[in-house]
Amino acid sequence: MTNSRRDFLEQSVGSVAATAASLYVAGASAQEQTSKDTNRLAVAVIGPGGMGTAHTNQLAKNSSVHVAYICDVDANRAAKAAETITQQTGVAPKVVSDLRRVLDDKNVKAVWIATPDHWHAPAAILAANAGKHVYVEKPCSHNLREGRLMIEAARKNNVVMQVGTQCRSTRFIAEAIDKLKTGIIGEILAAKAWNSQIRGTIGRQQPSEPPKNLDYDLWLGPVTERPYQSNFLHGIWRWWYDFGCGDIGNDGVHDIDIARWGLGVEKHPSRIAALGGKSFFDDDQQHADTQYVVYEYPGMTKSGKPKQLIFEQRIWSPYVQEGFENGNAFYGTTGMMILGKSGKYRLTGPKNKLIEEQSGDGPDLAAHHLNFLECIRTGARPNADIEINHLSTALCHLGNIATRTGRVINFDPEHETIRDDVTASKLLTREYRDHWAKPIG
Repeated sequence: MTNSRRDFLEQSVGSVAATAASLYVAGASAQEQTSKDTNRLAVAVIGPGGMGTAHTNQLAKNSSVHVAYICDVDANRAAKAAETITQQTGVAPKVVSDLRRVLDDKNVKAVWIATPDHWHAPAAILAANAGKHVYVEKPCSHNLREGRLMIEAARKNNVVMQVGTQCRSTRFIAEAIDKLKTGIIGEILAAKAWNSQIRGTIGRQQPSEPPKNLDYDLWLGPVTERPYQSNFLHGIWRWWYDFGCGDIGNDGVHDIDIARWGLGVEKHPSRIAALGGKSFFDDDQQHADTQYVVYEYPGMTKSGKPKQLIFEQRIWSPYVQEGFENGNAFYGTTGMMILGKSGKYRLTGPKNKLIEEQSGDGPDLAAHHLNFLECIRTGARPNADIEINHLSTALCHLGNIATRTGRVINFDPEHETIRDDVTASKLLTREYRDHWAKPIG
């Protein structure tokens, strides 16, 4: 085990409150802190519904931070989150609908962004440009080009940008990956990630008036204008091309990230092939409910041959695969590992002989928060740094492009372009309306 890995594991199991209590915002005066404790970092939650609720609850328990703002375009969600903070801390946060109000406040040092996918990059880039440290939910971007712009914004402004793939800060999963790196199953030539679970239909709806509690124009942000439909919100947006990345970018990205981590590939693939579409649902959702994607990384084995990463998705499937709804398999030259991020792995050797079986804790959100806050203090790169997650989220985008076009994608990893396919190339980015949050670059 390397010293850096040992340090990481020790940090992950440490007390969040004890470690984070040492955080100090240089130059902060008593007037700059709503709290009397100047060691508490002023933060904001942008998008406190869904996964944002988990962040809000976690931050409310963290004595090293002070939630100064709750920001949401849905007034009901904002009020509910503000009530949570007030009840647990005794201090009411400011409630706003426009994130620019948060970014204009110089006292706010960090933001948690848990908006729909189409707002991840615009909000993160604006926050970085305002000098805020950023924790942004997965997938980090709505399209591949946005991911690159996020990296550039983080580096230009020298801010920490952590992505919400919390498995990167989970001790059990890190130990499993370390086990693979020892060569216990030989050289890993292929890794698989799967997303096998039951989702519900989103039905069919016609355009209608948005509810009074929702600022729909703010919700759209830089997306090209289109009428409101009741099956856009909440959480349903992820099945629409304009707003989300499908379940490959929702649950799938966690397992894809683990697969890439264990496979040991720190670059983009060069060829992507996919088959998929809607095999089950008869409704308005646009993204695939059934998907099989293969990514090829040439020259990555010791002998210079390709490695493969495979993703399978069935979001209508009433069973688990290899014991897990969502999981990973790593295929080595002398054995195999089956890993569930819920907290279990099984190592087998030749003729399926059991080598080792271990259980542990599932994804550790508290440790991921701690890692982010510690990196704000030290200036280190976080466990799920934007550059790390961009490589994993790009696999979701490339998989969706290959699925939608039905063609093999020949990708240039260095320049992040698609060769000889104009239609596919257009899907590396998107059209934006003239809007203050439009990513530029």
